[in-house]
Amino acid sequence: MLRTTLRAPDALPLRTRLLYGSGMIAFGVKDHGFSALLMLFYNQVIGLPAAWVGSAIMIAMIADALLDPLLGQMSDNFRSRWGRRHPFMYAAAVPIAIAYLLLWMPPSASHGVQFIWLVASAIAVRFSISVYEIPSTALLAEFTSDYDERTKLVAMRYFFGVCGAILMAVITFGYFLRPTAAQPVGHLNAAGYITYAWASAGIMMVSVLASALGTQKEILKRPPPPPPERASIGQMLREMIGIMAHPAYVSILLASLFFAVTSGLYTALAVYFSTYFWELSASQIATVASASTVGIFLAFVVVLPISARYGKKQSAMLMFALSLVVSGTPLVLRLLGLFPANGDPLLLWLLMGQFALFIMSTIAGAILAVSMVADVTDQIQLETGRRSEGLLFSAATMVNKAISGMGILLSGLVLAFVKFPEHAQPGHVGGDVLQSLAVIYIVLTALATAMAIVCLAFYPISRSHHDENIRRLGENAA
Repeated sequence: MLRTTLRAPDALPLRTRLLYGSGMIAFGVKDHGFSALLMLFYNQVIGLPAAWVGSAIMIAMIADALLDPLLGQMSDNFRSRWGRRHPFMYAAAVPIAIAYLLLWMPPSASHGVQFIWLVASAIAVRFSISVYEIPSTALLAEFTSDYDERTKLVAMRYFFGVCGAILMAVITFGYFLRPTAAQPVGHLNAAGYITYAWASAGIMMVSVLASALGTQKEILKRPPPPPPERASIGQMLREMIGIMAHPAYVSILLASLFFAVTSGLYTALAVYFSTYFWELSASQIATVASASTVGIFLAFVVVLPISARYGKKQSAMLMFALSLVVSGTPLVLRLLGLFPANGDPLLLWLLMGQFALFIMSTIAGAILAVSMVADVTDQIQLETGRRSEGLLFSAATMVNKAISGMGILLSGLVLAFVKFPEHAQPGHVGGDVLQSLAVIYIVLTALATAMAIVCLAFYPISRSHHDENIRRLGENAA
């Protein structure tokens, strides 16, 4: 007989939902910093070559990613009076803040020393975030087994994560990096990044603690899972490999892998395109970023209805395709001479609309993908008798981190390939360089997104399949 602790598919209290999701503010702040600012800061402000910066970020992501399955397995097998996941969540709060501060305070030294500093501090940030994020994400499958309720919880997490990223983007470009008399290009102002770092570190620490404290009571209401069976390291490794090789899991993992490349490229190059291709000011970049709040709203409006109507797989495929179309269309039209010129008031409105639609499709697709991973946990429990939420979510996180790192590395290599100048001023980058950058970006993102959609097509768990799994698990538990 399978041992299980499945909960009836009732909804969590609103307060618990909100506090559960609030922890993702820290992830959103970190993600915005790494994806949108770190390349710009170390390359254009500090002067580290773009390929070096991309390599450093990728090394940090891969190092962090390799530890993620171990963290997931540890939280699956951990037992304490605070539960399996919460000791990890509490332990992450202070290290996150300290590591993030250090990331933005490189020494005035040689490029080699600055490279080592970037690698070490980036690893520290990403690992400390993982100590919170992986156990927190695993709570999703413990809170409820309901097909739609899981999507709602994931949506709540993404709501806070994206709001954290967008709010920090608006504040950063509108306040911390605002232009001054001494530095008319605000996002090249080194002093502004120090203020940004202090504010970000504080926000990240508070959000993690709020999430841990806010969900502690709810998780303790549930009966603790049985003690894990003792196993050798070899047995644990074989179990991990067997679980991660499950066909349903592999399909969503590969789809997430390719889409992460697209996301990594987009986020790493977005500020470059905004600053040099579209020649937007810091305040205009903040305006475009703020327009994404519409995209956030639309994501949460559309994700549940389309999932209910078409299922998670088909809906995710649609969102992946839409994100590609809206991210590349302005660049294609500009290359064809069919888009408003830089400085035209219409340009800003069109970019705001484009960014809103991109945020909508990306968030909705990501929500559905994470919810699909939660459904895989039930399938694997039915086949193996073990619940491995931590391992499954951590492995998915591992792949996303490693491949997002590949996207950022690719962005650095692309910048080096097109010979993008360092310390460049808007309006002084050659048109051939900008055109090459746009063409390469369009081709790479199109290929990666197409592969993501193909992989997703092999995901086998529909609503009816999931409901049958839950029914059989209930029978086994009885």
